[in-house]
Amino acid sequence: MLRRRVVADDGVGLAVYDQGEPVGVPILFVHEFGGDHRSWDPQVRHFAATHRCVTYDARGYPASDVPTDPAAYSQERAVADAVAVLDALGIERAVVVGNSMGGFAALHLGLRHPERAVALVVAGCGYGAAPEHAEAFRADALALADAYGTDGGEAVAWDYGNRPARQPLRRRDPAAHAEHLRILAAHDPVGAALTMRGVQASRPSLYDLRDDLAGMRVPTMLLVGDTDPDALDATLMLHATLPDAGLAVLPRTGHLANLELPGVVNGLIEEFVAGCDATAGQVARA
Repeated sequence: MLRRRVVADDGVGLAVYDQGEPVGVPILFVHEFGGDHRSWDPQVRHFAATHRCVTYDARGYPASDVPTDPAAYSQERAVADAVAVLDALGIERAVVVGNSMGGFAALHLGLRHPERAVALVVAGCGYGAAPEHAEAFRADALALADAYGTDGGEAVAWDYGNRPARQPLRRRDPAAHAEHLRILAAHDPVGAALTMRGVQASRPSLYDLRDDLAGMRVPTMLLVGDTDPDALDATLMLHATLPDAGLAVLPRTGHLANLELPGVVNGLIEEFVAGCDATAGQVARA
């Protein structure tokens, strides 16, 4: 695995991890709030034999830089960072895979930069998006941000990492859940709080973007667990709105589907990406 530093257009450095074989279309993985680049290890191990796999730590997550300016964190900046990673690695187009916060970034990349995405895999995306839940979600996100200063990272990790939608991972794989808590507890408290405020609490509602989403023609696979109710409702809306989207609802699965059922998720992504590889080959021969 090659680790390198990529500098975004505002000077923030991102730790990027590049590995795998350049046989199929490159795959860019974008992590959720509660993880970092390691959250995609089960997928990278699977796909690295056949695809170039790129992961990175979002800004605010060491080994990436942790800017202290609140203006450095936003949904728009999260998308710009993903594009900066592709640019720095010379990747014109990729399959972009994201979970939760990373799923929002993948979806917005498809909306704003469709020419950079061969396809999208959007998992666990939608918490707080429904209009009737928006204020409660924002209040909870801001309270979590405050808790990093008052209670500390370990207390936040225990609260956040043991919420109901994360319990299926503990039941299925206690060791993986313990590792998830360790990664979450090690987050930089400044970066985590500013991410929660600037990205999570401030992102636009997907329901307000339905007109834009209805015109987005990037092929998209939606993944969601059936015990992740907030993400499930929004994912069903996305499936009804996006013009080229497939849907996989995973039974007895929560918010961390790629860790809870890595074999199942790998298989779903593999089949989807194989179609993308075939399409890319047809375009190349045309």
